[in-house]
Amino acid sequence: MTKAERACQIWSVLAWAARNRQTLTYGHLESLTGIPAIGMGKYLDVIQQYCLALKLPPLTIIVVQSQTGVPGPGFTWDTVGDYGKALKKVLDKDWLAYGNPQPEKFNAHA
Repeated sequence: MTKAERACQIWSVLAWAARNRQTLTYGHLESLTGIPAIGMGKYLDVIQQYCLALKLPPLTIIVVQSQTGVPGPGFTWDTVGDYGKALKKVLDKDWLAYGNPQPEKFNAHA
């Protein structure tokens, strides 16, 4: 699978988790998608860049490290300011109604 196809797969999981007001650890996301937690960042980056390009809240903020409870070092912190407020924006958005961007949409904003 391409990075954009994997991002599409991950987006669905993240949208569902956000709908249920949940964060997911990298390990949880690995269990749900079969994508190894090590290396997950390259797929999350595709989603993060898409959100930034379209001025959407960063959906990837709900993927957190089990040790710290916050996103890993690849997360673009300078775009969110206050973590709690940014997380609330993501959890309040109806991502399921927004839909799942298909790979070509991710590729267009890479």
